[in-house]
Amino acid sequence: MTQPSDGPAATGVPTCFRHPDRETWIRCQRCDKSICPDCMTDAAVGFQCPDCVKQANKGSRQNRALYGGERSADPRLTTYVLMGISAVVWLAITATGGGSSRLAALLSLTPDGRCELLDGSGRYYPAVVDPGTCATLPGTSWHEGVSDGAWWQMVTNMFTHVDVWHVALNLMALFILGPALERIMGRVRFLAIYFVGGLAASVMVLWLSDPGSGTLGASGALYAVLGALIVTFRKARLDTQWLMQNLLLGVLITVVGWRYISWQGHLGGLLGGMAAAAIIAYAPKANRSAVQWAGLALLTVVLLGLAYVRASALA
Repeated sequence: MTQPSDGPAATGVPTCFRHPDRETWIRCQRCDKSICPDCMTDAAVGFQCPDCVKQANKGSRQNRALYGGERSADPRLTTYVLMGISAVVWLAITATGGGSSRLAALLSLTPDGRCELLDGSGRYYPAVVDPGTCATLPGTSWHEGVSDGAWWQMVTNMFTHVDVWHVALNLMALFILGPALERIMGRVRFLAIYFVGGLAASVMVLWLSDPGSGTLGASGALYAVLGALIVTFRKARLDTQWLMQNLLLGVLITVVGWRYISWQGHLGGLLGGMAAAAIIAYAPKANRSAVQWAGLALLTVVLLGLAYVRASALA
């Protein structure tokens, strides 16, 4: 005598595509797969299987950030990557001499080239000393600037730090502010604001700083993130008290330490971040992405044009 079987259903009877031991006559309205009651989801007409529901959700509004970007699965990831880059660069600079590191000189932002002493003091000869003359002076090295063609410095300075307290404070601020903006904007738009704002900070340094001075640090890009948060919070009519408190604290620190802190970079980053965020937040819903990226591209071109004009004047 044989016992009843709990195995698969008899041949010819439809079974659930996920549970082959369950008979079912219900089919997904989108892909026509057989589904059991545990696998079916109510749809406008009939039922859908889990695969079709998942596919539909990818393109739905619930997967979109507030201003059209794709919602980040983990809004902290981009911030961690940016923090990691800065940390690695700092370690490399520390390992190669700290303040006297050639890497620090290569990556920090200098509007015009300068003949710098190699004693790690940061002192340099007046601008009248050219590269040829600098080569004849003992204990010196020519530090290239943007006017010499070192255009990469306008970006690399955002990830360059020498002092441990500097990199620690900036990374802590990025850890606090970065994920908050990415939750609102999505990953790609967050990165756009970070780099466009950082570029604006570099342009302000080019125009308003001593041509022979060196500027480094993520502060400009951080002020861009702060400015963008202020714009988006205002747009959504949210409480901006904590943001304004952070801005006031930043202004106070900048004023007190103006001899050692680049107020030009802070101001440029704040204005650049606010402008980039306004382009994203106030773009019309019709053709929103096209308007946003066209606006950001135009802002970038304007900033690069201003940088070129200034670098040409210094050359």
